[in-house]
Amino acid sequence: MTGFDRVLMVDWSGGNRQGPTPRPDAIWTCAAEGIAVEAPRYHRGRQDVEPMLRDEIAQALAQGRRLLIGFDFPFGYPAGVARALTGQDDPFALWHWIAARIVDAPKANNRFDVAAAINAAFPGVGPCWGNGLKRDIPGLPRKGRDRTAPVPERRLAETRANGAFPVWQMSGAGAVGGQVLMGLPVLARLRAACPGQVAVWPFEQITAPVVIAEVWPSLVVKGRPPPGWIKDAWQVTRLATVLVALPPLQMQALLTEGIPDVARREEGWIVGLGQEAVLGR
Repeated sequence: MTGFDRVLMVDWSGGNRQGPTPRPDAIWTCAAEGIAVEAPRYHRGRQDVEPMLRDEIAQALAQGRRLLIGFDFPFGYPAGVARALTGQDDPFALWHWIAARIVDAPKANNRFDVAAAINAAFPGVGPCWGNGLKRDIPGLPRKGRDRTAPVPERRLAETRANGAFPVWQMSGAGAVGGQVLMGLPVLARLRAACPGQVAVWPFEQITAPVVIAEVWPSLVVKGRPPPGWIKDAWQVTRLATVLVALPPLQMQALLTEGIPDVARREEGWIVGLGQEAVLGR
């Protein structure tokens, strides 16, 4: 394990394309290598950032350099959900199931309708909730208390990460459900574009040149940003700064030790969860 030559942290968004002025609750990225941390970049939407991610991967592969890309949304659902939707206990089958149903345009996407489709796979009212649209969507309640399906509320990671939100909430403060639905299809395309060269942690071996991993900035970045900083920009910058400074052996420990079997098989895990001491927290 030689560590990574470059790290790139991504703060994701499940919403529509934003205007040209940098703002909160949008997509922000920050890259770092060696002792150099680049300025955070604002991206108006997924259609803008995906080509940049492809370029980053292509450059790393062309230069023979190792690249770690961290995304701040869950890479899986609670155990059993993949089988309920796809018939397989395979997180990548779940990714493809979602990707086959998501329609994503700059000014509109169907994430709430896909959440309703997830609910339809379960008896009663399924686990997704939080219809954020004016129109009603059959099968997608606006309030979480209206659900009835016996589906786990949280992955193991969320039970151990104090303050992390479950994947089922689609709207409202802290909601990550939309980010998952709009993010996993992008990850599926990045992985498929470079077979064997892009590995997804913790589901695959991390010996590939490019590793995609789930991160949660709040695990590392505490407190308020300095004056003049947008919180999302501050968080990706601080997280990139912390991770790029880790010696290779400490980075190896983060990605190989203390990861539960259910996380490796199906649910996914957060880099550094349970190993905050390695991150200096």
